[in-house]
Amino acid sequence: MEYTLTHQLIPGGAHTYSKGDDQFTSNAPRYLERGLGATVWDDKGAQYTDWTMGLRTMSLGYGNKAVNDAAIAQILKGSNFGRPSYIETETAQDIVDLIPCADMVKFGKNGSTVTTAAVKIARAYTGRAKVAMCKDHPFFSYDDWFIGTTPMTGGIPANGATDSLTFRYNDLDGVKAMFSAHGDSLSCVIMEAATYEPPRDDFLHVVQDLCRRHGALFIVDEMISGFRYHLQGAARFFDLDPDLSTFGKGIANGFSVSALVGKREFMELGGLFHDRERVFLISTTHGSENHGLAACRAALAVYRNEPVVETMWSVGQKVVDGLNAAAADAGVGEAFTAFGYGCNPTYTCRDARGEVSMGMRSVFLQEMVREGILINYICPSYAHGQAEIDATVEAARKAMTVYARALEDGWEAHLVGPPVKPVFRTKN
Repeated sequence: MEYTLTHQLIPGGAHTYSKGDDQFTSNAPRYLERGLGATVWDDKGAQYTDWTMGLRTMSLGYGNKAVNDAAIAQILKGSNFGRPSYIETETAQDIVDLIPCADMVKFGKNGSTVTTAAVKIARAYTGRAKVAMCKDHPFFSYDDWFIGTTPMTGGIPANGATDSLTFRYNDLDGVKAMFSAHGDSLSCVIMEAATYEPPRDDFLHVVQDLCRRHGALFIVDEMISGFRYHLQGAARFFDLDPDLSTFGKGIANGFSVSALVGKREFMELGGLFHDRERVFLISTTHGSENHGLAACRAALAVYRNEPVVETMWSVGQKVVDGLNAAAADAGVGEAFTAFGYGCNPTYTCRDARGEVSMGMRSVFLQEMVREGILINYICPSYAHGQAEIDATVEAARKAMTVYARALEDGWEAHLVGPPVKPVFRTKN
C-alpha cells in the first residue's frame, strides 16, 4: 500500500473506512471521478460496471435526472437559512405518509447521527442506560456505545461501552437470557431486521415482544434495508412494529440525508410540547440542508411511482444465480457461494480447507477488476440491467478459472499486492 498524498492529508485515505485502500485490491481504481447509471469512471478515464453503488446510497443509479434536477433547483433558491424552510415539513410529511411507524421525523446527515439519537431517546424515555445490539450486523455508529464493542476501541474510554450488550442473530436462547439478566435496565434493542440470513423461529417478533414486555424500545435500523426490501422498509417486509427506525443511504440517492422516525410519544421528547425533562436530540447546522431534502423528495417520488424495489430484487437474484453458476462450472461451487436476499445479496470466499479467506476474496476481486467490474459489495440498483448482469457473470467465469488455480497452489501465487483486510481490526 502506497503512502500517497491522499494518505498524507486524510487519515486512512478516505472518509469512510469501507472505501479505504485496504478494502480494495491493488489493481482497483484509486479514485472514482464520475458515474452514470451503473457505470463509473476513474481519474484516468477507465470505465467500470459498479456494484458498490456508493455503499448502497445510489439505489436509483448515478446521475438520476429527477433527483439532480430537484437538488439543483433548490440550490438556486438557497440551501440553508436562519429559520426552518417549509421543505423540511413537506419532506417529513412524505416520510410519515410512507413509513408505518413514523409519526414524527428528525433529519440528519449520516447514519451514526440518527442511530445515536434513537439510543438517546430510548435512554431518556426509559430512564435506563443499557443498550443491546445485534453482533452480526456490521455497523451502527461511530459513537462510543457501538464502536466500543468492536476491536477498534482506540480513543474510546474504558467504560465507553460498559452499558452495551450484544447478541447473535437468530439466537433466541441468547436473547432470552440477555433479557432475563438485564431486562429491567435495558433501554432498547437496536438491530437491522435482516442482512443476508433470514430470521428463523419468528426471531424478530420474539425480540419485539421481549422489548414490549420489559419496557425497552425496539429500534430497527433501516439504513441499508430502507427502500430496498420493501417500499416501506424491512420492518414492513417482516411485519414489524418498531418504536423507532433510522433511514439513510438510498433515501436521497447519494445526497447526504438521514432520518430518525418513530412514534410520537418517544419522538416528542426532543420537542417543545411536553413537561418531561428536555432531550437535546439532534441539533445540526446542516442536518436539514434544503437541496438534500429536495433530492430526498424526488427520490421518494421515484420509489413510489416506478418499480425500483422490484427491479433490485430481480437484478440481485440474477447476479446471485449467475455467480453461483460460474463457480459451479469452474468446479469451485463449494468454495465460492453467493447468497442472501435478492435485493441485498453477498458472497463468501473460502480456501481449500473450507475456511473463509480474505486472500481468496482478494483473488476474486482482483480478477473482477481486470474485467472492469467493481463488486466488493453487491448493491443492486434501478440502473442495473441485463447488460450489466451479463458482463458481470462473464467476468466471473474468467475470475473463477483463476480462483480454481488459487485453491490448488494458494492465493499468494495469484495476488498482486496485499490482500484486503477486515475494517474492524485492532492493528493495521
